[in-house]
Amino acid sequence: MSEDHPEPDRIEGAPHPRLTARLIGQTKAETAFLDAFNGKHLHHGWLITGPRGVGKATLAWKIARFLLATPDSDGGMFAAPAPESLDIPDSHPVAHRLAALTESRLFLLRRPYDEKAARLKQDITVDEVRKMKSFFALSAADGGRRVAIIDSIDEMNPSAANALLKLLEEPPARVTILMISHQPAKLLPTIRSRCRELRLGALSPDDLSDALTQAGGETRPEDRIALAELAGGSVGEAFRMTNLDGLRLYDSMVSLFATLPRLDRPRALSMAEKTAGKGAEPQFDLTVTLLDLFLARLARAGTLQQLPPEAARGEGDLIARLSPTSWHARDWADAAQHLGLRARKGRAVNLDPAALLMDMLLHINETAAKLA
Repeated sequence: MSEDHPEPDRIEGAPHPRLTARLIGQTKAETAFLDAFNGKHLHHGWLITGPRGVGKATLAWKIARFLLATPDSDGGMFAAPAPESLDIPDSHPVAHRLAALTESRLFLLRRPYDEKAARLKQDITVDEVRKMKSFFALSAADGGRRVAIIDSIDEMNPSAANALLKLLEEPPARVTILMISHQPAKLLPTIRSRCRELRLGALSPDDLSDALTQAGGETRPEDRIALAELAGGSVGEAFRMTNLDGLRLYDSMVSLFATLPRLDRPRALSMAEKTAGKGAEPQFDLTVTLLDLFLARLARAGTLQQLPPEAARGEGDLIARLSPTSWHARDWADAAQHLGLRARKGRAVNLDPAALLMDMLLHINETAAKLA
């Protein structure tokens, strides 16, 4: 892929996972892979799963560096001791080649760039999988290992997924395929059954803050809990939140909803209008995300009878007032489902973003009024 083309596996404004210095907060998954390697139980297919933005691609690239830089051990008297971590120095030639995408023993499978349309394709096609199979058909220059990274397998169309399945059924010798999946439940069961899974969890507030700093983002110490709550432990989502001032937006949203069930319409209209206009699409998407998150927090608190850590000033008292019982929680869950469908339909027909958002805010007010 040309340097002028966007990379589909990179968060805008953040370094690519192959350039990320260290993986934060996923020691369990690292240890599981290292134990398999040292125990001579290295599976040919690894499915790296978990929420978006928790380090799945960073782990895949870390494993690739490790596999391609670590020599085989014959187990003899003079064999090197078993590695104690997956870490490979940045100065290692393999690390340099992977960073520059010039490593001949690695195949990177991701959404290709459509030169005619001048944009990334919507999915990974069967032609891309065939290129990977052709790559494996060639003998490695040194007879050693080869690695493929698929980021992400969720983006494969059905033909590509079936082609990959055939490859997993008859894997080439000394090949390791690292597949990144944000939604493994949607994959073909036959693909999942032929892979070993490494599941990554959400990051803690401190780990999330450290990972965000490493990616070039910033957060104040006092905002760590709020950011972790809103980002769901995902550094990718935290990066988006900080870039678009999401904490301030959520604080304004909670302040607005404190007026329910008598919604402050001028303030609601002002919020809606900020998502209108050319170039405001990211702000609109974030606003819809935060609306959905607020409703989900209402539903969860009422169902569990337990308040979440506050992500904005006064949020705890507001949630306690709006969703005190499981009966209230059901209505808020229904509202979230309804508004999610409405947002998707509105986007599909290019409805005016300000009108769509105002309609959603009014529906939330109606639900609050009904429950009051």
